[in-house]
Amino acid sequence: MKKFLKALLNVIIGAVIGLVNGFLGGGGGMLVVPYLRYVQKLKAKSAHATAILVILPISLASSIVYIFSKQITVINAVTVSGGVFIGGIIGAFLLPKISDKWLSIIFSIIMIVAGVRMLF
Repeated sequence: MKKFLKALLNVIIGAVIGLVNGFLGGGGGMLVVPYLRYVQKLKAKSAHATAILVILPISLASSIVYIFSKQITVINAVTVSGGVFIGGIIGAFLLPKISDKWLSIIFSIIMIVAGVRMLF
């Protein structure tokens, strides 16, 4: 029963994160990482790596909807995706080389900066 409730919670939280990511065009990582760390009790690096894996299908699904609804062009999606792909590879190689403490500090700073930018 406990495993079922945990799985159900994951599905519900995942749906909320997918909704936010699809609605706002991003931001899923800023929700899923704290959820994985503090509710699911994953270590920082595991939470960040899992978030990247979780966000991939959400982003692909949203991108397909945006392309077919003509809100973005295929060329913009492909060119930006190329840069994100390269950055993702570099980030995946750097993640194991940074301490959990510094990872949390960097993530917190990025979240604060993003929040302040959203206000203005």
